Amino acid sequence: MTTVCEFDDLTDGAAACHVIDGVAVAVVRIGENVHAIDDVCSHANVSLSEGDVWPDACTLECPKHGSAFSLTSGEPDNLPATVPVRVHQVSIVDGNVNVELSS
Repeated sequence: MTTVCEFDDLTDGAAACHVIDGVAVAVVRIGENVHAIDDVCSHANVSLSEGDVWPDACTLECPKHGSAFSLTSGEPDNLPATVPVRVHQVSIVDGNVNVELSS
């Protein structure tokens, strides 16, 4: 696990990019929950953390073509993306957000 930030530093309903061991990860806060997925869209080389968070759907939308990725499964919900992104394990310990990269 790598500490990426403090929980209070995350804006509710927004994404932030953090680099862990050379991997760009989009860290997203929705209420009291934090999610982490690969930051690069599987369809185009675009940063997902620059897209919109849809809290009710628990998705992060690619700002280039509009595919939204599930923050729980990594699956895209619409075209043009068809390949999921990796989802990473998140824990919050003593106010710190920790992310463990998936293999």
